[in-house]
Order: sequence, then structure tokens, then C-alpha cells
Amino acid sequence: MKSRTEPAEREPDISVREPDTSARPPLVRELLLVVGLFLVYKLGRQLANGHTGEAFRNAHHVWDAERTLRLPGEGAVQDVLLGSDTLVHIANTYYATVHFPATVLFLVWLYLRRPRHYVWSRRVLAALTAAALVLHLTFPLAPPRMLHAAGLVDTGQVYGPSVYGAAPQTDTMANQFAAMPSLHFGWALMIAVGLIVATSSRWRWLWLLHPLITLLVVVGTANHYWLDAIAVTALLGIALAVIKLPDPARSRVVRRHAPAHQLAAPGVRR
Repeated sequence: MKSRTEPAEREPDISVREPDTSARPPLVRELLLVVGLFLVYKLGRQLANGHTGEAFRNAHHVWDAERTLRLPGEGAVQDVLLGSDTLVHIANTYYATVHFPATVLFLVWLYLRRPRHYVWSRRVLAALTAAALVLHLTFPLAPPRMLHAAGLVDTGQVYGPSVYGAAPQTDTMANQFAAMPSLHFGWALMIAVGLIVATSSRWRWLWLLHPLITLLVVVGTANHYWLDAIAVTALLGIALAVIKLPDPARSRVVRRHAPAHQLAAPGVRR
């Protein structure tokens, strides 16, 4: 009687991918880093304060440059806001309350759900803010609400709420002569870009409404010129070109054994 030897059956592996969290940096380190960067930025803006005469001279140059370039007047947006006390109050509130919380929520969500995109976005925001700080130091600029030639209303002071003191020269909480570039718009635009890149929903392009609304708000409240938004867009474009999104790390794999009844190949006698 011939014996039949069956080949040893190899146990198949079923690979299950788990979400990769290796790209997520330590939380405490990130908190210290972000807070440190914010404090350096605030200190830098304060160092740029006090150049009143230069800030107003630059404001006239920017205003004249916009007219030469035939950019639409900021007053056209403000006229729409001033048509309704409620609308102008909403715009002032948006300017005062959305900027920082939206950016913080954006970074927190990416840290928790898209660690790789978080690191990239934090680097881009840091580079953009550093470049803006250099401009604040070298090109102090009075906003259009202070420029008599613009004929615009300081909606924050007239209608409220306002985040700035009534006397810009003695405002110790903020540097009001740091209009160029507009980080309100730059950060809002990066939030939209970051969420569009990090998500796959067909509705993700609606995030562009945030920078669009922010642009209309900062111009309509006379806190920024059109050129402030154009300048920060150019800086963001450079940052995005230089700081590339890192390649995804390999996901960790958990191997499980298949149930015994799945191990037998078809047609093999037992």
C-alpha cells in the first residue's frame, strides 16, 4: 500500500491595517513649541510698534499703489457692511473672535486625526508667520481705517466690538501698525488648504468660504488693504512650494491567523 504524503499547508496571514500614529509628535512638546512660537510672534509685533510716521507714509504708498493697479476700492466692501448695523456688527465679531480659535481647532483636529498633515501644516504656518513678522518689522503700515485719504470708517470703534485700543500709539495689547501682510487672511487660507489636502470629501472645497469671508471682513472693516491679502497669499505660496507634505509612513500591520476551517485547500483529502 502506497502512502500518500500531503504537502504541509502554510498558514495564511490576514493582514489588517491599523491607523498609523507614528507621525504624531509628543503632545507636551507640541504645546510648548506652539506657545513659544506664539509668544515670540507677539513680542516681535510689539518690537515693531512705535514707527507711527513711517507707518503712515507707507500707508499712503500702498493706497497709491492700489489705485495705480486699479484694484477695487476697499470702500465698496465697507459700503455693503454699513448698509446694516447687524451685518457690520457680525463682521466686527468675526474679525475679533474667529481668527485664533479657528486656527487652534484646525491644528488640534489635524493632530488627533491627521498627524502627518498636522506636522506639515504647523511648519507652513510657522514659516508664514515668521515671514510676516519680518515684514511687520521692516514695513510698518497703518491700516486703511487710520488713513484719512481712504475715507473709511473704523467699524470696530464705531459699531463694536473692537480688539484694538482707541489710541494706536499707546496700545500695549496689539501693534496696530502691522497691517502688511494680513495674517487674518493668510491663516484662514492655510486652514482651507490644509483641510482640503487632509480630507477627501467632495464638499471639502467649501472650506474656501472661510478665507473668502475673512477677506471681505478684513477689508470691509478697514483693517487691511487688498495688497495685504495679496502679499500674504504670495508668502503662503512660497511656503507651500518649499515645505512639502512628507511621504506617508508605513502603516503598522497586525497579523492574525485564519480560522482552522479556512486552512484546508479545496480538493485536499483529510
